[in-house]
Amino acid sequence: MKDISIIAVGYLVILSFAGLISMGMDKRRAIRNRWRIPERTLLLIAFLGGGIGSFLGMRIFRHKTKHRKFVILLPIAAVLYAILLIYLI
Repeated sequence: MKDISIIAVGYLVILSFAGLISMGMDKRRAIRNRWRIPERTLLLIAFLGGGIGSFLGMRIFRHKTKHRKFVILLPIAAVLYAILLIYLI
C-alpha cells in the first residue's frame, strides 16, 4: 500500500507542476498575442491532479482571475487535491 501512496503523491506533484507551468505559459502567450492554451485544457490539467499548481499559477501570474469558472473551479480542485495529499501522506 505504501508504494501506491508514493506513486500517487508523485503523480499529484508532477501534475501540479504542469498546472503551474501551463498557467505561466498561457499568461506569457497572452501578453505576446500568441497561440493560447485552451481554457478546457487548463481546467483538465487542474482536475486530473494539478489543482494545487493551477490555483497557485492563477494567483502568482494573475492569470484567469476575471474568469468566473476559473475563480470557482480552481480553488475547488486545489482543496480536493490538498485533502487527498494529506490523506496519502
